[in-house]
Amino acid sequence: MEIDKEKVDEAVLALLHLTLHDEGRAWKSFDWETMNRLHEKGLIQNPVGKAKSVVFTDKGLKESERLLRQLFAKQL
Repeated sequence: MEIDKEKVDEAVLALLHLTLHDEGRAWKSFDWETMNRLHEKGLIQNPVGKAKSVVFTDKGLKESERLLRQLFAKQL
């Protein structure tokens, strides 16, 4: 099976939004390859380090909320 990495990135970004805390930080509990791609796209700050959380960029914070609604919100 071939995996669409773009869809994985979108889902992970949306799920990161679920762990949002301290005005723009999220727990970084996803695989490093995906986290590095999100960093390269300018959506999160560099995930490498001892911190257990990662900081969203302004663009990433907005996009993560949009994707959370798009992918997981119940349609009324």
